[in-house]
Amino acid sequence: MELEVSSNTIVIKGNIKSINDFQNIKQRVDAMTVENKLININILDSLSITSSVIGYFNKLVLKDNIDIYMNVKNEQLLNLLEDLNLISTFKVKRS
Repeated sequence: MELEVSSNTIVIKGNIKSINDFQNIKQRVDAMTVENKLININILDSLSITSSVIGYFNKLVLKDNIDIYMNVKNEQLLNLLEDLNLISTFKVKRS
């Protein structure tokens, strides 16, 4: 997995599958939330997302009052987020 970061946008390339991926995402997003209350997350390739990443994003939205706008390219991941009722929580759109 690769991450590209600019001010309040993170682009995730490759599959999100390991605890190391979660730690990298968390570290980068934590740094962003110091100055931004709105985070754009673009997931280009991943077919799925780990429960730790979902839990972390959920905490950001529900506890820390961070707005997440997620753009998902893969239909399978979009369906997963829909099955988990996270479309509105993460403001998911298909890119």
